[in-house]
Amino acid sequence: MDRLFFALGALSALIGVAAGAFGAHSLRDRLAPELLAVFETGVRYQMYHALALLAVAWAASRWPGGATSLAGWLMVAGTVLFSGSLYALSLSGARVLGAITPLGGLAWLAGWALLAYSVLRP
Repeated sequence: MDRLFFALGALSALIGVAAGAFGAHSLRDRLAPELLAVFETGVRYQMYHALALLAVAWAASRWPGGATSLAGWLMVAGTVLFSGSLYALSLSGARVLGAITPLGGLAWLAGWALLAYSVLRP
């Protein structure tokens, strides 16, 4: 499981870098400043949680178990829901997509809590 989460973290970082470059070079003149800021928030949090997946991979190699794996999957789900909804909202302008974003944030919070639990459990 540690290799899977490391690979997912690396791929998420790759996508984050590509999305950041796309936003900086292709969207700057096409999106309103507030929508570009939304897009950039999605990129920033995706990169944070790509690094978090690398931490989950390391934790899974040291403290394997269901809590560590679930923490990793919650990080992945959080990225898809949070960053994905912000990307879609900024590119489409469909404000209704903003209702999905907090679900991603909750998934991340739960993932961080489970990661802490997984390394502190006896």
